[in-house]
Amino acid sequence: MSHPEDAPEWEFKERDTYILKELSGDPQLSSRELARILESDYDIDVSHVTVSESIRGMREAGVFREAIVPHEEYFIFGMFEFKLNPEHFADTYREAIETIRDSPNTLFMFVSDGEYQWKSIMMFPDRFSESKWIHDFYKEHGNSVHNIRNSVVHNLLKFRTDPEMFETLRKEREE
Repeated sequence: MSHPEDAPEWEFKERDTYILKELSGDPQLSSRELARILESDYDIDVSHVTVSESIRGMREAGVFREAIVPHEEYFIFGMFEFKLNPEHFADTYREAIETIRDSPNTLFMFVSDGEYQWKSIMMFPDRFSESKWIHDFYKEHGNSVHNIRNSVVHNLLKFRTDPEMFETLRKEREE
């Protein structure tokens, strides 16, 4: 789980935010293409080697994460919400949360407020596999949760970061 003190230490240069912006629009851009875009669109003259080093440095520092997300036609997706059982929580939560987090079916997991505090987006090859996962989770970690609420995710309409979001990284630091 991520905490503010775990945030990557990275001093953003103007070019870094533009690199992230361009890569989010087209993750397949080469460092040479990015260097050309930086010069033509942003009037920043850097070599493709510098661009490559910047990308590698941001990747190693954890500034961005890379994930392979298969096309939604290959899997079914579901949103899972876990209502915690406070009676046994202290003794059992760690194994339960690690099971969810480390499951190969978990695409995205987060903690929120409210009755259902753990949430995840999960993917399965079929409904039977999804039902079996839920059954096995209850069997192994039933003391940790009162209820699992799962919703079928139909027609995945958007899954990406819009390039404009990266402009906020630079603006926040300028203020």
